[in-house]
Amino acid sequence: MLEELIGLLSLTFFRRALIVGILVSLSAALLGVSLVLKRYSMIGDGLSHVGFCTLSIAAVMNWAPLYFSIPIVVLAAFLLLRLSENGKIKGDAATALITTSSLAIGVIVTSLGSGMTTDVNNYMFGSILIMSESDVTLSVILSVAVLTLFVLFYNKLLAVTFDESFAKATGIKAGLYNMLLAILTALTIVLGMRMMGTLLISGLIVFPALTSMGVFKKFKSVIICSAIVSVICFIIGMFGSYIFSTPAGASVVVANLITFVVFRIVGTICAKIKK
Repeated sequence: MLEELIGLLSLTFFRRALIVGILVSLSAALLGVSLVLKRYSMIGDGLSHVGFCTLSIAAVMNWAPLYFSIPIVVLAAFLLLRLSENGKIKGDAATALITTSSLAIGVIVTSLGSGMTTDVNNYMFGSILIMSESDVTLSVILSVAVLTLFVLFYNKLLAVTFDESFAKATGIKAGLYNMLLAILTALTIVLGMRMMGTLLISGLIVFPALTSMGVFKKFKSVIICSAIVSVICFIIGMFGSYIFSTPAGASVVVANLITFVVFRIVGTICAKIKK
């Protein structure tokens, strides 16, 4: 079994998936902490459905999926944030509005085109076989850009995450950094949804953050733990998908779910010991 797992690393498509997956998992974990604390966690679900819509259109029109999806999903992130800031439409309602609309358009486009083909199914549930060399190159470049921007503006994002009113009072342009957070999330969603699937990619954002918060309370500790958990769960999920012949995206999410339960139990035990 060990030899077979090591042999997987000799496969080009598997190495591509690991490289992109680790970078996307890191990005999602770092952004996820801020999104969960700001109660923006459902933005990932909303943008993933927009991603499904764009991928459906790209599949029907024979366009390059990533190059078409990225600008559209980033625009959707901008609109979603604007709708959330509008007093007439609350954040959860705005997310539901965009989510259902995008999914409906994607389904209609798919039905009018070639129907529910293997490619569309892979976009919904993920597949490590659809990562081309150009996809990997673009994904690596954008993932590194996301991680770099997060590190550069870490203090500003931290301030906006915990106390937006105070951040504004100190001269920080909260709206700008909220938009940066939304755009980085949009990029991460697009990069990860081809491998994780549009229906499962939001799990990479929510689970590691909630898992880490079950044990740690300091922001920096949660960030570090979330990043480690996300990467480890992704690797376990990828190898698990091969061993049990299960979809990669679903395997990664289940690995995150098991880790979440374990951390919650450990956190509860530690809290009782301290008392």
